[in-house]
Amino acid sequence: MSSLEAMVRPALARIVAGGDGYAPDGDDYWGSGFFVAPGWLLTCAHVVGEGGAAVMRAGGPVGVSWQGGTTTGQVILAKPGHEALGRGRGSWKFPDIALVRVRDADDARCVWLSDRAPALHASVSLHGWSLETGDLSVRYGTGRISGVDGKALLLSGALPVGGLSGGPVLDRRSGAVIGMNKGRGENEGAAVPVTALRELFDSDGGDVLHTVIREHDLHHLRHFTDSPATAWTTAQADLHRSGAPGLDPELRVRLYGYFAELRPPTGPGPVVDLVAQVKAAVTGEDTPPLLVHDPRTWREGVGLLHGLRDRSGSRGNADVELDAVLLYAAHVARRAAGQDPRLLRAFAAWLTEQAERHAYWPVGEAIRTLLADLGGASRTAPAFAGTAAVPDAAAPSTRVDVLVRIGDVQYGDRYPWSVQLLYDGQVVTPVDGDDVGVPLGKLEESVRGPLAKALSLGDHDEHLAAVEVFLPRRLFDLPVDEWQLTPHGTGDDDSDALDEHAMPIGLRRTVVLRAQHRNTRPPSPEWRRRQKGVTRGPLTAVPLRAEAPADGHAPGVRREGALAVYGRLGGADDACVPVHCGPVGSGDGHEAMGRALLAGHSVAVWRRDAHRPDECAAFHAQAARLLELAGRADRLARQVRELRIRLSDPDTAETQGLKGRIALLLDPPDRPRHGTEPMQPPALAGPEL
Repeated sequence: MSSLEAMVRPALARIVAGGDGYAPDGDDYWGSGFFVAPGWLLTCAHVVGEGGAAVMRAGGPVGVSWQGGTTTGQVILAKPGHEALGRGRGSWKFPDIALVRVRDADDARCVWLSDRAPALHASVSLHGWSLETGDLSVRYGTGRISGVDGKALLLSGALPVGGLSGGPVLDRRSGAVIGMNKGRGENEGAAVPVTALRELFDSDGGDVLHTVIREHDLHHLRHFTDSPATAWTTAQADLHRSGAPGLDPELRVRLYGYFAELRPPTGPGPVVDLVAQVKAAVTGEDTPPLLVHDPRTWREGVGLLHGLRDRSGSRGNADVELDAVLLYAAHVARRAAGQDPRLLRAFAAWLTEQAERHAYWPVGEAIRTLLADLGGASRTAPAFAGTAAVPDAAAPSTRVDVLVRIGDVQYGDRYPWSVQLLYDGQVVTPVDGDDVGVPLGKLEESVRGPLAKALSLGDHDEHLAAVEVFLPRRLFDLPVDEWQLTPHGTGDDDSDALDEHAMPIGLRRTVVLRAQHRNTRPPSPEWRRRQKGVTRGPLTAVPLRAEAPADGHAPGVRREGALAVYGRLGGADDACVPVHCGPVGSGDGHEAMGRALLAGHSVAVWRRDAHRPDECAAFHAQAARLLELAGRADRLARQVRELRIRLSDPDTAETQGLKGRIALLLDPPDRPRHGTEPMQPPALAGPEL
């Protein structure tokens, strides 16, 4: 073993049945674990699941023994949780991760956690306790990351043996723990990446995990400062090649120590946004992320900047990755304005010093400009020679919205779906989806988790991500604006009122519909012309069907034919918006909506709920007022959201004479087409082996 691998040993723990924590004969041995912060242990959920409901549901004791002592701990977070108990061995699905609080282990040595996803073919070592030889003893082996299967890291070479579950997997090149052992098949092993910790954030573990990561980084900084000869950072420095690009371990441990003292980001959005800005600044390429990242800490932003290179050749031998990290850190410091002034002054002074010593001069000047006055607005940053300007701290950030796509029904009753991110209205990145689909009644439940994740990625600073929903015309009346990010009825009325996830999404953010089929082909001239009209305004109403006028009744008026609808709507002013007092997913409304789309209309408003005919006059007056207040298409979604809020309050709705459930089509042709082909059902897989 290398000196670094030998350092894993003090952080290893064996996990046993609650009691004295020591199991010399192995009868009560459950599996392995390792300390990631003083008093905090990471392991697999299935390991602590050996304790059954007493441990997983009731928080009973977990026996923990390591070089520093023997005590008990308590499971604080786990995924899957107690719901996996009693369902058999295969029920412990990924991420299969658990965090255990061990209050009497504050002096435990801790591993260094990677800040990025593991690299394929990385050389790794596997550590843990095992009974494989008959006695409970530490086991060690080497292998490689051979692939990724869903959420699992696949291992080749030395494979996990019985008992190693929950033990760490170490990247031998970077000197960081990148995962933990989970199990093995016939020819390969499986490990859980440490990035799976992010999934515990979505299990109401945000505050806990921020505490753990903070204590992890401060532990390593303290150890390096007090005892550098035995510090994990020193061992990593031995692996770091002289002249290798990027942060060296000493700079990194000090940077993360500063990050640990700042308030964490409010979600993934601020980190992703800063990373995109910094990449554009130092490389000159304004390219949003091609893969979805879900960073929850400032340190993970550094991981996302790993491997940057200057492809333009204009910067010579400058270390682009290091420049990007220092510039990113300066932006983080700027965003922390208003926090501990002494800390920020020290952080700014340290960053300025590193920029003077290491950074390409325009980057260094940009960093000094950003940090010149942490208490006020920064001066305009200089431009890089041959690259983009450095983004000012107050400059508009990348707008990230969310696309939800529902496909046509297939396999009898199943609707495929996908959730995507939309960067500045142009670049689309997938988050999750189901090509096989689910029944209509299961759509909200299936989309809920990926939608919540995507919105957390899109929300940052003052920007609240909007939701655009592609639907087949038959589903135009689907109440997507009433979907929630948490299951219905999960709390009492008071708690739900204070939880934005329990609110219908259309009350908190703008939710608009888009026509799925029209967006599979190039925009027509009519569509482009009418979009210019509603963009210019002022918006006015035109009935979607002539026999359903604004006064809500039309004695003696015959039903309007499909071609007549097309002709009338096609001849309407370009700033006109079709309005309908009724559903458009079936019947005459469905037929008329098809003709409106054919005539190029990109905006429409209708009432999708059941109602009495005598309510239509009030609805049309309400819609006309809505369009008048908005004036232009780009203001309409906000007005609809405000109207939905008033409609949702019975007293306000009655006082103001408001009626109905409002649906809004806002489908401009300049937004990117979501695909050139309609969603197709996948080939049916064969039987499981």
